[in-house]
Amino acid sequence: MENGSLNHGVDTGSTITIKGILSLLMQNITSNKRVISLGMGDPSAYSCFHTTHVAQEAVVDALQSDKFNGYAPTVGLPQTRRAIAEYLSRDLPYKLSSDDVFITSGCTQAIDVSLAMLAHPGANILLPRPGFPIYELCAGFRHLEVRYVDLLPDKGWEVDLDAVDALVDHNTVALVVINPGNPCGNVYSYEHLKKIAETAKKHKILIIADEVYGHLAFGKNPFVPMGVFGSEVPVLTLGSLSKRWIVPGWRLGWFVTSDPSGMYREPKTVERIKKYFDILGGPATFIQAAVPHILGQTDEAFFKKTINLLKNASDILCDTIKEIPCITCPLKPEGSMAVMVKLNISLLEDISDDIDFCFKLAKEESVVILPGIAVGLKNWLRITFAVDSSFLEEGLRRTKSFCQRHAKQLQRY
Repeated sequence: MENGSLNHGVDTGSTITIKGILSLLMQNITSNKRVISLGMGDPSAYSCFHTTHVAQEAVVDALQSDKFNGYAPTVGLPQTRRAIAEYLSRDLPYKLSSDDVFITSGCTQAIDVSLAMLAHPGANILLPRPGFPIYELCAGFRHLEVRYVDLLPDKGWEVDLDAVDALVDHNTVALVVINPGNPCGNVYSYEHLKKIAETAKKHKILIIADEVYGHLAFGKNPFVPMGVFGSEVPVLTLGSLSKRWIVPGWRLGWFVTSDPSGMYREPKTVERIKKYFDILGGPATFIQAAVPHILGQTDEAFFKKTINLLKNASDILCDTIKEIPCITCPLKPEGSMAVMVKLNISLLEDISDDIDFCFKLAKEESVVILPGIAVGLKNWLRITFAVDSSFLEEGLRRTKSFCQRHAKQLQRY
């Protein structure tokens, strides 16, 4: 039996980037079948998902105005910061100011900024497992010790708050909360978010709220920003235009101090943040200039269409998964664009683990799915469903055929 972690070039002892492992999977494809990728969260690759004309026209107008060809302030254009503050304040019990907002090159840069601001010798940070591996990668560069808090699949991927209590010490600087969930497809209730805030307050740590999938919720729980609890515990809110507006390539993100009590408005802290932004390169100035119009003028119908597409795709995914005995889905997606499903290796022949499964699936069926180990869970799979429904159906059909071929004799179906 092949050992997936050795024979496929994947070192599970170090941080695996999603793009890195997907690149390896693409290189493993030898079939002439059309490639179907259910691994990368970029819905713009599919014709059914496209941004609104409002966004496109705002960018064109900003570019053609000939006013935004120069450098922007390193913290971002004033009008862009103000527009994002107003946009986020719609869902908060207090008002953010433009001084709370810093413009970043996508949410990835916002992640790096947040960890850089918190790092100091001996510090540790609590990351969710499964989670987004960029946090671990950034923590490594910043010499931040990582401690993992398991998310509980049988409880809707809620944060294990008992684990938080056990892991926190005087060197813990923050707890990362990703909501709506990537890679799990969960959306936390107000009650659970409140418990998270109370736990962080008890331990005197802040919360990094990764809300890059903010408002992409289509289940029983509405999206509630963590900043709602900013009066109880300081919150660093990270987000971007990427997912809700389906423009990941525009690289427009934000780092926001959702902190009405003012801990992050202390002059020394503000000055430190500003100095760090002096060494960063933010998004293109004309993209920044388009943001006020994009945030203020996008029609609600555009958002509803995206939500309906994601919900319908998640329905297709879950219905088909039920037909594949070796794969189970503990929670039907309620938000974001991906879901975690459990792989039962004991029902398969010649498949050693999730990495082996994904490499052989790519080779035999030209279907690319992310192995769970890439996001922290061995023998799970992360499937992205923000794709055209016909692609999703075909990809899952090929996955089912693959599982049938590799099923143990007594399990063939």
